[in-house]
Amino acid sequence: MTESVSETAGVPSLADAASVPPQAAASDAASEVPTGAVAAQAPSDEPGAPAGRGARRGRRGGRGRSRPESAEGAAAQPANPRGGREVTREAGRRPQRQPGAGRAERAPAAAQPPKPARPPRSHPVLDQLATLYPALFGEQPLPLKRGIFQDLQDAHPEVFEREALKAALALHTRSSRYLTAVAAGQQRHDLQGQPVEAMAPEHVHHALLEVFRRRQQRPGAEDLRPKLRRRIVQAFEASGLSAEAYAARVIGRDEAANAVLDEALAEAAEAAARDEARLRAFEASGQTVQAFADMYGFDPRDAARTVERAQRRRQQAAAAAAAVAAPEAPAA
Repeated sequence: MTESVSETAGVPSLADAASVPPQAAASDAASEVPTGAVAAQAPSDEPGAPAGRGARRGRRGGRGRSRPESAEGAAAQPANPRGGREVTREAGRRPQRQPGAGRAERAPAAAQPPKPARPPRSHPVLDQLATLYPALFGEQPLPLKRGIFQDLQDAHPEVFEREALKAALALHTRSSRYLTAVAAGQQRHDLQGQPVEAMAPEHVHHALLEVFRRRQQRPGAEDLRPKLRRRIVQAFEASGLSAEAYAARVIGRDEAANAVLDEALAEAAEAAARDEARLRAFEASGQTVQAFADMYGFDPRDAARTVERAQRRRQQAAAAAAAVAAPEAPAA
């Protein structure tokens, strides 16, 4: 460091540079002379030497001479000729952020508030109904009997306004909890919570379609068509109807839903054929259900359920055939 300071002492100061005529200074600023050539040029020691001639001579010398610099010029030249520009860039740069600082700052914004355990009811009348009839309008509602609106009006004439009660019941019967109860095939209940009426097969079927449609729309939900087909098969078998009669009652205008219905009825027909074949084999064996299951390697409980289903189907088919063959009652 000491040698560099001593060598650069011979470089003209700012005061010496100020003594250059304005024309020469402007000419020097306009011409792009290498920094090394200017630094290697020594100021004239002769008294009275014209500053302009020395400057012009320096310019001609700088143009004619080769690029290599002397040791003194190289020492006098700064290590980086664009040091000022580098400093400016460094000053203009943004300070580097510490690793993980951005994530730490964004963490509070990314955190979401916890969801409430139970969303508030959308209609105040539903809260009143849940208080008066918790078995019907509670967390696990029961299917309502037809005409429940009038029953509530008669039981509480001064409590519920007609239009408000109608709107509340409409919201309740379209809720997923209520539709799930209907899709399970539960019976309809009165205000006392007593079952009074079987659920119609078409109501069970359409509730099944709506419940599975809503579940399928959830983000990341799996394909629920196989489960829906199994549920339709169960609802069909519980209805006691033939495949043709069941399809006539539940078929709708949605082609995709009708396709699932056809697939379910086809699966039910295959299962019924298997059950009928096992029932015939059981009857031909003359054995008990336990012995029959041991003979064919079946689970005794599965064998008992198979025999029961097949016998029930026979009885239902016989009843349906008798109803069709029965002659009409003669007119009086």
